[in-house]
Amino acid sequence: MSLSKTAFVWCLWLGLLELSYGATIRHYNFDVEYMIKKPDCLEHVVMGINGQFPGPTISAQVGDTLAIALTNKLSTEGTVIHWHGIRQIDTPWADGTAAISQCAINPGETFHYRFKVDRPGTYFYHGHYGMQRAAGLYGSLIVNLPENQTEPFHYDGEFNLLLSDWWHKSSHEQEVGLSSAPLRWIGEPQSLLINGRGQFNCSLAAKFVNTSLPQCNFKGGEECAPQILHVEPKKTYRIRIASTTSLASLNLAISNHKLIVVEADGNYVHPFAVDDIDIYSGETYSVLLTTDQDPNKNYWLSIGVRGRKPNTSQALTFLNYKTISASVFPTSPPPVTPLWNDFNRSKAFTKQIISKMGTPQPPKYSHQKILLLNTQNLIGNFTKWAINNVSLTLPVTPYIGSLKFKLKNTFDRKPPPRTFPIDYDIFKNPVNPNTTTGNGVYVFQLNEVVDVILQNANQLNGNGSEIHPWHLHGHDFWVLGYGEGKFRPGIDEKNFNLTRAPLRNTAVIFPYGWTALRFKADNPGVWAFHCHIEPHLHMGMGVIFAEGVGKIGKVPPQALTCGATARFVNNGH
Repeated sequence: MSLSKTAFVWCLWLGLLELSYGATIRHYNFDVEYMIKKPDCLEHVVMGINGQFPGPTISAQVGDTLAIALTNKLSTEGTVIHWHGIRQIDTPWADGTAAISQCAINPGETFHYRFKVDRPGTYFYHGHYGMQRAAGLYGSLIVNLPENQTEPFHYDGEFNLLLSDWWHKSSHEQEVGLSSAPLRWIGEPQSLLINGRGQFNCSLAAKFVNTSLPQCNFKGGEECAPQILHVEPKKTYRIRIASTTSLASLNLAISNHKLIVVEADGNYVHPFAVDDIDIYSGETYSVLLTTDQDPNKNYWLSIGVRGRKPNTSQALTFLNYKTISASVFPTSPPPVTPLWNDFNRSKAFTKQIISKMGTPQPPKYSHQKILLLNTQNLIGNFTKWAINNVSLTLPVTPYIGSLKFKLKNTFDRKPPPRTFPIDYDIFKNPVNPNTTTGNGVYVFQLNEVVDVILQNANQLNGNGSEIHPWHLHGHDFWVLGYGEGKFRPGIDEKNFNLTRAPLRNTAVIFPYGWTALRFKADNPGVWAFHCHIEPHLHMGMGVIFAEGVGKIGKVPPQALTCGATARFVNNGH
């Protein structure tokens, strides 16, 4: 089929979809491009959208259809965008995962994403090709309730905070280092950003803390100046928080103010009060803040690094009570970020998150269980991450096309390992440090209930075990529990939370521990399940799930114009 005919078929298909949905359709034109910005007051090349960094915030209502025409204006590389937390029911091709749900969008090409947002909540979008998220390709996606419905909590206004980390080394240089032998690790970020703004080599709070950094001074309109949160006294505000960090786990606190956690990953949770929250890459929260402090003062909002020995200064902004000037700095030091390796504190916060009454609860039993061991390994002199001793390498042909058209020789058809050796000692360095690459698929029957046990272990050399936040595409899962040490089949299941399990799309595995998840394979498609730390995924820390592939509807030709599926597009399939 010629390109003109393909475009006609594509437009006709879009029109039929528009008629079938019958809801509000929100159209966006996104141009992905590099630009020069000053995210932390130093000039860098940044990846953004429509000249903006971070990208434009998408706002929609439940039931709306988003129609996003994404044009790749990068001159030398492909791109895709993943809509993080959106389940893509009936539109698995729109998930935005290169080599999984679609081909990468080539320079100069436009790809039309079109999908329905079916649940309210705090979400975001980001690049899912190479390490483009680390380059700055991300933005917020907020789904509100219909106008005739109200949230189960009251608030008078809201703020949106998109948290990220920033390197002065380009994402391309990071990629090359991670793919080198020996490994050249990316190191800790130079800055932390709040809504794309941070400060390097200076501190907003230098006058109030013992630091060698000078006081930050901003000229009018400087793009790295903090976005101040302006509030009225005696009001309640919803703060939507999303972490699209490439590496860092974060802690957020606001001086003198309690935070009431009410939403996690687009799902309501039983409200609970904290002084600060931990947030891992890929997670989102809503917290309620009541402005009940002295209205003649302003108050710090700080984020700092958790889970890794930090070498990055806190990011700061502040609440401005409108009763005084926004130029008046808080008079006390900002909140101190908890000790980076106080994991008991992190676990205590995480375990407070339980579902709100009325949330669907997990099925009592699962049909099958897979145990996934996270390890650091070697292939020759190359350092990799592996799952059950297989390091993920994505194929040229997108899985969705390979499976739908039953193509051969496009990926490894041998099923990947569903468990690891029972005698594996997670507290020691691996006896066999070597791994292999692979791209097999875990295939589930439609509507099967699947348990996934994520098991953490010791690193390749020396002593240590990292935090890994794992994100599942196309689904939410129930978090059944967390445990210390090695998971004990037949024993630890007895303590699973089957009554108030929270629904999430991202869950953390703590050092030398395990996390148990349960999900229903009820969304036909091919879905990524991976560590959300960008360099870890780049080094192979992920797996692929597929379910109900025979039920996938027509995949737009645009998604399949590469690899072995290209001929199906050209032949009009």
